[in-house]
Amino acid sequence: MERETETMKRQDVGAIETLKNGIVHAIEGAGDVTGAVVDTISKTVAKTIEGIGGVATSLMHTTSEVVQGAVEAVMEVGGDLGAAAKGIVLGVLRGSKEAGVANLETIGQTAESVIKTTARMSGDLGTAAKGLVAGAIQGAKELGLDATEAATAAATGALKGAGEVGSEAGEKVRQALTGTISGVKTVLTQPFKKSEKSDS
Repeated sequence: MERETETMKRQDVGAIETLKNGIVHAIEGAGDVTGAVVDTISKTVAKTIEGIGGVATSLMHTTSEVVQGAVEAVMEVGGDLGAAAKGIVLGVLRGSKEAGVANLETIGQTAESVIKTTARMSGDLGTAAKGLVAGAIQGAKELGLDATEAATAAATGALKGAGEVGSEAGEKVRQALTGTISGVKTVLTQPFKKSEKSDS
């Protein structure tokens, strides 16, 4: 049993490294962060999800691997994290659409994962959060989902991820998501309720 777990961990690391290298090469070759990330991720996710048959728990696991590889790749080459976050959401949605599992929940889980990974790597959470919402809006239009609901799902997922990182992270994300992004007003819901004290 222990050997199986070790083998699975090695396979995960291998998959993340393969994805990461693919994105690094794509960005270096194209110079277009969003295009490179979307293309590489959507193909990788679609292929991976087809292999697992769209099982929800496997989709979450695959998405977190994809996010980790993509964020690491973009930060390694000094790419635009906002464009990368947008590309990640679009890629995951396009990839999961192939398996018929692209929905608001997928957007929220992807956003949460991106924020946690960005925080772990000391990236700019506000920039990532805005990119996530912009990607969710574009992806919603492609998939025929409601753009406001998609923006809210991304914002809620980002806030949830930030809330798990800490209150400072939560505040950065909340400030970044206040207002209108890509022509859509973001509705911030509170996935984590802490004391509602005003700073007076």
